[in-house]
Amino acid sequence: MKTSPGSTMRPEVVSVRRVLRDFEGTWQIARDIRPEVGPPARFEGQGVWTPQANGLAYLERGFLTLEGVAPMQAERRYYWQHDLSVFFEDGRFFHQVPAAGGQTEHWCDPDQYKVTYDFSDWPGFEVSWDVRGPRKAYRMNSRFTPLARP
Repeated sequence: MKTSPGSTMRPEVVSVRRVLRDFEGTWQIARDIRPEVGPPARFEGQGVWTPQANGLAYLERGFLTLEGVAPMQAERRYYWQHDLSVFFEDGRFFHQVPAAGGQTEHWCDPDQYKVTYDFSDWPGFEVSWDVRGPRKAYRMNSRFTPLARP
């Protein structure tokens, strides 16, 4: 643990900037979804970042479990560029990941998506979403743990 000069009690916060290659590989995902109305949900699966031209393709697969419903297979795809810009599968811009962690957002009329990336426990990390809109109100927290890294 690194401490600030003249102090042995308080650790110094060291901000490390993530780069695209840091995400390459296979990660275990555990995600909790907590709507303001309705039952909570849980997603468990894997996310794989694979090299492609000028970035990484991201594929997430797993099972979504809702109270009282049989688990459903779930999948999503994104594309990440070197500056940590994230795009939907159809090429539309989604958001840019803060390289040192922190907050960013995505406006999808009429809904506001606010996200926080927390890299303080690297190589694992957390992503927390707060979604608000006329028909949406939920918090989603995901924990990514590395399984296989190149």
